[in-house]
Amino acid sequence: MLIGILCALGAGLMWGLVFVAPVLLPDYPGSVLSFGRYIAFGLIALVPAWIGRRQIAALSRADWWVALRLSLVGNLLYYAALASAIQLSGAPLPTLLIGTLPVVISIASNTAPGRAADAVAWHRLLPALAVIGTGLLLVNASELEQLGAGRTLTQYWQGCALALLALACWTWYPMRNARFMQAHPQIRSSTWATAQGLALLPVVLPGFVLYGVIADAGGGSYAFPLGPRPALFVAMMLLIGLCASWLGTMLWNHASQRLPTSLAGQLIVFETLSALAYAFLWRGTMPSAQVLAGIALLIVGVILAIRTFRRPA
Repeated sequence: MLIGILCALGAGLMWGLVFVAPVLLPDYPGSVLSFGRYIAFGLIALVPAWIGRRQIAALSRADWWVALRLSLVGNLLYYAALASAIQLSGAPLPTLLIGTLPVVISIASNTAPGRAADAVAWHRLLPALAVIGTGLLLVNASELEQLGAGRTLTQYWQGCALALLALACWTWYPMRNARFMQAHPQIRSSTWATAQGLALLPVVLPGFVLYGVIADAGGGSYAFPLGPRPALFVAMMLLIGLCASWLGTMLWNHASQRLPTSLAGQLIVFETLSALAYAFLWRGTMPSAQVLAGIALLIVGVILAIRTFRRPA
């Protein structure tokens, strides 16, 4: 259980980076950021695929189909929707909605657990969810005043719809991925992370080219393929492709094999905490007392969640 918790922590530290890219590259469409990230993910995955080619070759056609579906929904569609939502409505609204993932995933997983042993009584689960939910509200309250600032009403609602789509994608992904990993303990976490990157590569490469053709035909302003700041774009895509996609997915696979999905869902608060830390470092400011109180509640909620699922030796 400790290994699973540490792996979830590591995945959260990696995933927090994805909230930085849309802020650093505001002049890049969200779809371009998504294509760039997963092209980098697929190309990076070629290296571990060659090293572990025996394990990759052992995957069945059904395994590859699952890997493709997981990658399309939990990676490509999720990140395109999230990045576009941040650019349309600003960071606060998408961050708030995505921040509810620990509660939403835990409720969904406990309602329909993949394994009967993973379910817990609601009266034991709700206290941790309530503490985490309160912590998320406090953490985001200081940002809520900026909701819609400088945006049209249409942009705001478009951003809201895309953020909800991203929330739905990443509610489905960890549950489906965890059930696959638990049903296939013979597949290594690193092999499954590599397979997801490889399965996506034949989709994102032609998809990116098609996007460029459509953008050019429509008279778009984006300078295809690498945009106005190619060096920063390539560096950021390689960074999040390696850290957030391959390494983060591998660590999350480890956690999914070792933890009940309801508990793993609550541990996604590590992503929220990481994103907050990176945001305050980027701004060069200290969090307010209210945000610190919210962070403390998130940590307490995680501790309560762990105690809820911990079984006696």
